[in-house]
Amino acid sequence: MNILLATSEAVPFAKTGGLADVSGALPIELARLGHQVAVIMPAYRQTQFCGQKIERLGLDFIVPIGSKMVSGHLSRSIMPGSKVPVYLVHQDQYFDRDQLYGSDGKDYIDNCERFVFFSLAVLEAIRLLDLPVDVLHANDWQTGLVPAYLKIVHAGNPRYQKIASVFGVHNMAYQGQFWHWDMLLTGLDWKYFNWHQMEFHGKLNLLKTGLVFADSIVTVSPRYAQEIQASPLGCGLEGVLQYRREVLSGILNGIDETDWNPAKDRHLPAKFDATTVSLGKAACKAALQKELGLPQVAGAPLVSAVGRLDDQKGFDLIAEVIQRWVQTSDVQWVILGTGQPKYHKLFEGLAQRFPDKIAARLEFSNPLAHRIEAGSDIFLMPSRFEPCGLNQMYSLKYGTLPIVRETGGLADTIVGYGSPLAKSAPANGFSFQECSPLALSETLRRACDLFRLNSEQWKKLVDTGMRQDWSWGRSAKKYVDLYLKALTRAGMTKPDNPVHEGAMKVTPPLAV
Repeated sequence: MNILLATSEAVPFAKTGGLADVSGALPIELARLGHQVAVIMPAYRQTQFCGQKIERLGLDFIVPIGSKMVSGHLSRSIMPGSKVPVYLVHQDQYFDRDQLYGSDGKDYIDNCERFVFFSLAVLEAIRLLDLPVDVLHANDWQTGLVPAYLKIVHAGNPRYQKIASVFGVHNMAYQGQFWHWDMLLTGLDWKYFNWHQMEFHGKLNLLKTGLVFADSIVTVSPRYAQEIQASPLGCGLEGVLQYRREVLSGILNGIDETDWNPAKDRHLPAKFDATTVSLGKAACKAALQKELGLPQVAGAPLVSAVGRLDDQKGFDLIAEVIQRWVQTSDVQWVILGTGQPKYHKLFEGLAQRFPDKIAARLEFSNPLAHRIEAGSDIFLMPSRFEPCGLNQMYSLKYGTLPIVRETGGLADTIVGYGSPLAKSAPANGFSFQECSPLALSETLRRACDLFRLNSEQWKKLVDTGMRQDWSWGRSAKKYVDLYLKALTRAGMTKPDNPVHEGAMKVTPPLAV
């Protein structure tokens, strides 16, 4: 197959979140399976510092944005360690900025215009580059217009009419909602601004647009695909997802095993695999304790949490449990991340008061994150919602047992010790359902008791997790199946499909 992945970010060119990791890893794995894959994304200011060679192609284009014509040009690079081409869309007025989507905590006011341009540029690039494309995999609201343009603007165009569109949703909370008059920027008829298609409570909604017009919809875990069909995780679009449930699926993200592999990890003081984990992990734990200024006590459970310090990630639960436990147990705690100021203040204060129990590093450090995964005994992820999650998979790979709340990708990857699921699948961690400090505390108590009192069972859980396959190779095969189904579905969908063309024509809304 010929696959084009359209994304607003991809490692190593530009990143704000998990979308960049997917967009950087999945194309390489698809290419390893023998498919022809390319990536297209905006040329942000930070792409100049990605470490990859970028060559200008001399291909210029002009697209209509509302009542004006806007020019751009294309350049080319490749994904590191592969031959996968990356096409960069240049338009300095839109993309030569300090950040990708906003600054000082606020979105750029012209974000709709910026990504209307990018969506149109994706389709122009197919023509200019003469790219053969069977599947166009668009991602998140920034490319939500791409499936719509394929179905509406290019429905009868031989170059585009056989392209199947797949729309990837990485987090339903980010929807790309804009003032209704921004509909003019899209160039699409006002008849599509209706509650069936592009309108959402009086606003233009680009995520909804992608959900409605794509041939297939995919999100980042099977459990999340179910959860978003209901409130609250559907974020108001659960009706759309219920209506399109036949084309909705969930595929777990994978982990990059060239970067996250304790047998090869350059950040670790001792390397190990499933056969040498006892010695290797003990060495990593002792080194981590020393690095963080904690007592080097092998028998004290070392519990860690890495990520955004936010209520969504369950750090309110973690904070309350730590405050309850710190004076009554020998557990050691490690916190790494940045986020809400209240958590910075809280964890800094606890670390100062209990330096032999708590180490708080309120920063982003990839090398330290690797050493924490390798040196910890237990990793906490009590998220309120988690579309996929990667840290629980890193933990399994590094012989660290995760404690997770049963939601999204956490529920799809972790089989809790003693849970009903453990009767049909091998346990590899601990889990709980109720989003409360008590539920987290009780689960942590069970984990610590097992760590201290039943080393053989603990080793069995560790061995199970380390030998499981959470690689992108596994995920990529499932994406191939999804793409084949999308191609079949696209071949059966005619341009006059009532889902797309049969909506009532509406009068443009009054200015407000």
